[in-house]
Amino acid sequence: MKRAVPVAVITTLALLLLGSPFLSAHFGYPDDRALSQSAPSRQVGDALRSDFSADLGASTYAVLPGFHGDQAELGAYAAALSKVADVPAVLSSEGVYVNGLRAAAAPPGMSGGEGAFLSIGTRLDPYSTEGKDQLAELRAIPAPGDVLFGGAAALNQDSVSAIGDRLPLAAALIAVTTLILLFLFTGSLLLPVKALLLNILSLAATFGAMVWIFQDGHLSGPLGFTPTGKLDLAMPILMFSLAFGASMDYEVFLLSRIREEWLAGEKTAAGNTHAVAMGVARTGRIFTAAALLMSIVFLALASSGVAAMKLFGIGCALAVLSDATVIRALLAPALMRVMGTANWWAPKPLAALHRRFGLSEESEVPAPRDAGVTAKAETADQVLVRE
Repeated sequence: MKRAVPVAVITTLALLLLGSPFLSAHFGYPDDRALSQSAPSRQVGDALRSDFSADLGASTYAVLPGFHGDQAELGAYAAALSKVADVPAVLSSEGVYVNGLRAAAAPPGMSGGEGAFLSIGTRLDPYSTEGKDQLAELRAIPAPGDVLFGGAAALNQDSVSAIGDRLPLAAALIAVTTLILLFLFTGSLLLPVKALLLNILSLAATFGAMVWIFQDGHLSGPLGFTPTGKLDLAMPILMFSLAFGASMDYEVFLLSRIREEWLAGEKTAAGNTHAVAMGVARTGRIFTAAALLMSIVFLALASSGVAAMKLFGIGCALAVLSDATVIRALLAPALMRVMGTANWWAPKPLAALHRRFGLSEESEVPAPRDAGVTAKAETADQVLVRE
């Protein structure tokens, strides 16, 4: 805290630099490449991708439920689909179409009383950006009836959309709840905002490291996984939930000790500095022990043969360790030293609200029996100040 401003600036820049790869994060649904190369299903997937012009496992399916229209229209639709770039062939009940032309007879069983379906081959990775664009182009082609799309590319896009569409609402609920609870606990307007921003900064740095390691594949050799250019969206969300919860636990423990020292000491800049120093000193060993224990558990998951579990274990361990060291031991005390008494400021209406509804660790103790008068019970903090 003697060099609060340089420490705050350097650590913030370092965390932003670590988090910068997250700006280029690409999320997708995992395929067989998430398994080790010794898994039989992975070996089949590798053979389909490398030895055949079309990966049948990556095909897109267009389903026309209840279709009983003209079969010629269905053939024209299949021909239009086959003209899309990197589509080697389209199988339909009207025949196999290649580059808009009928190249072979129709496979059996592709239409019936319940409707019809078409199998659309692809040369692209369905989980890639190019695969996503190809699916959009296929969906844009007019169909002779109501059409539904399935297959790997559609599954990937629908899964990411189903999760991603609700993320803003979830993030807003987490942020609002965190700010309200920390305000009720501290009575400060700035400390809850500072805590939320530091948690986001710490997690952004962790996610940036995960993009650099797993999406870009820089440590794929030592860690034994195959980079696919994307991250499984479910794992970062689960990692965020656990890491954010642990980080907020550390924040509450730290602020609890700092606030206790602040209430018992002078309400000056020097008193704030002393409170921060004592709070960090008295919680440091707890944070260190807790972070080490949690990181050992998380790192054990990195021994898994599934890439998503490696990402989850390493990411959570890194998030916990960075939060307990860089955030709690460097950035948080440096910022609280810089802000001084403003740490504990709140507008008068909010201060009055906190006095009425705020959370407190204080316990009431009876007044001395020999006081001669009936006195109001003093809180523990008031007793400490009086003594």
